[in-house]
Amino acid sequence: QVQLVESGGGLVQAGGSLRLSCAASTRTFSSYSMGWFRQAPGKQREFVAAIRWSGDSTYYADSVKGRFDISRDNAKNTVYLQMNSLKLEDTAVYYCAAKRGEGSSFSGVYGYWGQGTQVTVSS
Repeated sequence: QVQLVESGGGLVQAGGSLRLSCAASTRTFSSYSMGWFRQAPGKQREFVAAIRWSGDSTYYADSVKGRFDISRDNAKNTVYLQMNSLKLEDTAVYYCAAKRGEGSSFSGVYGYWGQGTQVTVSS
């Protein structure tokens, strides 16, 4: 079992930055690829970013490419999502997820999910 706990969400003005963290409770964190997804009110959950278990490959949704950066610290069992130049449309609940093997933009292949952290971008 892997438990994931997100933190770092909050209220930020458009153009601002936030860094989300996701702490994992597993001794084998380095064997899991990690993803960030988000869900806005009335919308389906969508892929944001993913990072390979080794940290040497990252993937981004087109909507966040160049603004968001995913990283991980395997020594701390933590994955991060640095969000810059935030836009109103980035407002959502952000979830981290874990899966063994390669990273993916498909939410259905992730076996473990956190409870989410709210990010609200104001004008």
